[in-house]
Amino acid sequence: MTAARHRHCSILLSGFALAALATSAMAQQVSREQDIVDLRLGQRILVDDGSCPAGQIKEVSGARMTATGILRVQKCIPRLGPKKK
Repeated sequence: MTAARHRHCSILLSGFALAALATSAMAQQVSREQDIVDLRLGQRILVDDGSCPAGQIKEVSGARMTATGILRVQKCIPRLGPKKK
């Protein structure tokens, strides 16, 4: 493999890695917790169901693996942007 081609492949792989990180950093938002179908380990989903105090939103995350699947953890976190419908 030539040096130029090796450099091109490295740049391309770096771009894919950055895209994957950016996608995982943005949390998905749903209106009901029942809408969460396949929660992955480490994934965070915002649930706007009105169960948290004003100015906060529920965050459901895949915390750890258990014998029966992924353990879900719920907590209220500050709402960072305007409420989405």
